[in-house]
Amino acid sequence: MNIRTLIASALAASLVALSGCAVTRGQETVGAYVDDTAITSTVKARFIDNRNVDAASIKVETLNGTVLLSGFAKNATERSTAEAIARNVSGVRSVRNEISVRP
Repeated sequence: MNIRTLIASALAASLVALSGCAVTRGQETVGAYVDDTAITSTVKARFIDNRNVDAASIKVETLNGTVLLSGFAKNATERSTAEAIARNVSGVRSVRNEISVRP
């Protein structure tokens, strides 16, 4: 067995293992897991691109198209901007905004 075959086999095994994780998270399919991962990545990338949102202070999680935002914002404007950004990402069904505004 050459090294490429070994690497391909290891990659295939890890994908099978990851698909099992998707089911345990309450998602019905591997596709739903992949979609949620893409949504989370897109939201985070848009936070980084936006000067009004501190991407490092806000956590993004996605489950079945529902985005959960948590962490801290400097003010109410940053909190609402983060929510608006998340809502405008393709595939997002709803947003739960649990970002706290720092006093």
